[in-house]
Amino acid sequence: MARIAIFASGSGTNAITIIKNFLNSKNTIVSLYCNNPSAQVVQKAPLYNVPVVLFSHSDLYTSDVVHAKLRAENIDAIVLAGFLWLLPPPIIASFSGRIINIHPSLLPKYGGKGMYGMNVHNAVIQNREKESGITIHMVDEKYDNGSILFQAKCSVTPFDTARTLSKKVQALEHEHYSPVIAQFLDTLQ
Repeated sequence: MARIAIFASGSGTNAITIIKNFLNSKNTIVSLYCNNPSAQVVQKAPLYNVPVVLFSHSDLYTSDVVHAKLRAENIDAIVLAGFLWLLPPPIIASFSGRIINIHPSLLPKYGGKGMYGMNVHNAVIQNREKESGITIHMVDEKYDNGSILFQAKCSVTPFDTARTLSKKVQALEHEHYSPVIAQFLDTLQ
């Protein structure tokens, strides 16, 4: 049984899908960490009895507040679900090999700082790519750099917009992220 912390920054569609999928699992979503007090996910997670830990930039980067809370909760793995900040080196080191993320493109394309959400989809459309998708990967000290665990593809048609592409990619995220997390957690046991 793994104890999981989810990190999210926005609406929380992936985070809530994960929480729902893990309700009757041997693994437990212990808490949801969020850097944005006005994020929709802050209101949604408690509906599933998942407490929210709000934190500031300084809590994460210049103090030990977040790191200490993760240790106090005996967290085994961290799942990033729309979390936009880079985790600091002490957390990366403490949870080495136990942090995963999902990215809305087929990495290594369209990854790195500033490449998230609609920024990614706009770039894919502008470059007339024939396919896009998701990448689930390990997290290290750089944005979207860790080893790839899983990718799923979708076609990009000449009629797609960034908005229609985002819906295709989100469907892939909701279909695949929870099962890949479960497989990943099994490797930690």
